[in-house]
Amino acid sequence: MGMAMNRKEHFALSLFCILLAPSAYTAPVEITLPAETATLRESTLPGYTLALQKCSICHSVDYIKFQPPGMTLEQWTDEMTKMQHSYGAPIDAQEIGSIAAYLAVSYGSAEATDAAVIAVSAPKSATAAATIDVDELLNANACMGCHSIDTKIVGPAFLDVATKYAGQANAESRLSISIKSGGAGKWGQIPMPPMSGLSDAQAKALAAYILKQ
Repeated sequence: MGMAMNRKEHFALSLFCILLAPSAYTAPVEITLPAETATLRESTLPGYTLALQKCSICHSVDYIKFQPPGMTLEQWTDEMTKMQHSYGAPIDAQEIGSIAAYLAVSYGSAEATDAAVIAVSAPKSATAAATIDVDELLNANACMGCHSIDTKIVGPAFLDVATKYAGQANAESRLSISIKSGGAGKWGQIPMPPMSGLSDAQAKALAAYILKQ
């Protein structure tokens, strides 16, 4: 009797698995996320262009807007330092202060006329006849997170960009402008953030490097 019951239970379990099986192979549900529409508050502070260029590499503007209101310059500086040390954000000490000042004024409790804001927002002193290190520029601006020399990642491979611009008049100038202004549509719908924090010479150095590939 016990043997018969075990066979019946086995049959019932097998039938249940057969009935369940088709649902296990149902096509996965596809979810399309809405397009990014949030934008940073415009400002004349130099940290604004740096934030446009570097913050959007890792997260949306909503992440900034959802921070507690009224944060001080010191608190925003701590936040930016955490982004650099814990998450590897491509920003140096000068940029931490500049971006923090912009965020503290635009989203926190600081004023653009505060002495501390003015101090950390001051531009770096220019070094005459400085040699531009392209590898350092690529690393500092996280370029290789979205590009590679010969393989498409998020953005096009440098080799593909060089091929597209080959033989075009003023290719270096046109590409350097594109690097600084960013945009979308040339290589797909994923936008490239503007790198407006670069000097004209730095943008041209990057363009020249890409066009040599």
